[in-house]
Amino acid sequence: MPDEDRTLSPYTGYTRAHWEAAADSLLAAVAPYATENGALYHLPGEHTSWSGRLSDGLEGYARTLLLAAFRRDEKVLERYAEGLAAGTAGVWPRVADRSQPLVEAASIALALRLTRPLLWDRLDDGVRQRAAAWLGDALTAEPWPCNWELFPVTVGGFLAEVGHEPEASRAAIDRGLERIEEWYVGDGWYTDGPGRAFDYYNGWAMHLYPVLHAHLADDTRLLDLYGGRLSRHLADYARLFGGDGAPMRQGRSLTYRFATTAPLWLGALTGRTPLSPGETRRLASGALRHFLDRGAVDERGLLTLGWHGPDETVLQGYSGPASPYWASKAFVGLLLPTDHEVWTAREEPGPTDRADAVTPVGPPNWLLQSTTSDGLVRLHNHGSEDVRYDPYYTRLAYSTATAPSTSYDNSVIVGDDPSRTDIEPLGAGDGWVASRHTAGGGARVVNLVVARGAVEVRAHLVVGADPGTPVRVTGWPEDDGVHAELLPAHNLLDSAGVTGPGATLFVALARLTGEPDPLPLTESVSVKVEGAQGQGEYDVRVSWPSGPSTCFRFRASDGRPSASSWSVKPR
Repeated sequence: MPDEDRTLSPYTGYTRAHWEAAADSLLAAVAPYATENGALYHLPGEHTSWSGRLSDGLEGYARTLLLAAFRRDEKVLERYAEGLAAGTAGVWPRVADRSQPLVEAASIALALRLTRPLLWDRLDDGVRQRAAAWLGDALTAEPWPCNWELFPVTVGGFLAEVGHEPEASRAAIDRGLERIEEWYVGDGWYTDGPGRAFDYYNGWAMHLYPVLHAHLADDTRLLDLYGGRLSRHLADYARLFGGDGAPMRQGRSLTYRFATTAPLWLGALTGRTPLSPGETRRLASGALRHFLDRGAVDERGLLTLGWHGPDETVLQGYSGPASPYWASKAFVGLLLPTDHEVWTAREEPGPTDRADAVTPVGPPNWLLQSTTSDGLVRLHNHGSEDVRYDPYYTRLAYSTATAPSTSYDNSVIVGDDPSRTDIEPLGAGDGWVASRHTAGGGARVVNLVVARGAVEVRAHLVVGADPGTPVRVTGWPEDDGVHAELLPAHNLLDSAGVTGPGATLFVALARLTGEPDPLPLTESVSVKVEGAQGQGEYDVRVSWPSGPSTCFRFRASDGRPSASSWSVKPR
């Protein structure tokens, strides 16, 4: 890597030259793993995806081609041109309904569209015809009902541009864009398919593909629509990065790592962003450096399957040796010219650098809690779930410094069942967020978090459990450089308690901090609970030493403590 430039980039030291060097290194490292004809990249590793070795090899080609397209290195693109000719001559598996090649077809089509004068226009006509025919199967292939709907859109955008099956291409574009409308929930947020799966797919798929398509098609109407959504999303999204550059460890496909920066660059590329150029680069370069400094690339120069280094806990069944190279999306910033402000402006502080903040995020019903003293961001999750990918969706909280533990951190365990399903948002506001969910044995739990600085008050009302059922409340996991605390405040001995008749309220104080000597929790906040066991109402008053005192009322809507009727809101 080049030397740091702390004048232009006081927070990260990274400039465009660092991004170019990172791209060049990643592309050079994968080259030895290409097959002789260049059509497949068989990267080393014992973990193969459920699609098999041939599909994994195609994935290696497609995802690194996308990186080469953003880098626009003609010599490297020649290598991929040879692979395209061989792959479409019968080496690659066909694109079929809900098949992994559909995913990779989108990366190939986007790369070809981005580099058309450098790659596509220089191909022999026969190769172009074979490639268009191979990609054409994606126009009618049925996607999974999630961000996959955008893969035919991306293929259709390229094929329409080169005049291949224009009617089918336009139909694929219209169909996919229409389907994702069902999952747009406002304020720049999509769910990843039906339900309430909120995660980074908002940034590296749901926004990336429609906005890039509109930008490349020079479609002002679409760009105003999707670019406007992206800009609104980035106002929340920028708060998901810690002071050390770490993205939030929440959701699936986390092995894509610095692909989290793609929407930041996309906002700058299209002029649809609330962030200044210096803030955009500070956040994006911070994330890239975070991973490169912490072992994401091994001694061979390859991205590993994991988070920092290899880590199977963040993988899914579709993760293969080349899966991490969706991180290529991070390099969309290289489409911006060298004299663009995003590269020439001095880095400016991001949200976590500026001030402590507790910010509600409406659509996913999250509360983001950040502190400048340690650069930590904590996400209180009261609205996102996808039980297929527990524990990265279903815990009550996540952070930029900790990973979910096997001992069920940030959970309410009723009986011996740690499950949390059927999450219902109950609202978020100034310093608080609430939800309810189904827990062990069919009990319902109403949850409230009130936060200020690094301190949290966590209240959990357990309804519908048999009297005497044990309840355990867990807090943050310990990790290097941070300290986790959990103290009982009501109906708990250490972290455990038991239910009584009717509804039982449990309250704890919690904190995750990197400060070496914080004020004791008992001096940082006080909590007073009013309400008798089994009645249809509890009041929890939270008071801060210097600041407001707020009362939150847990109440059964019909006056009876039934499992379905309880809610909580500020009084």
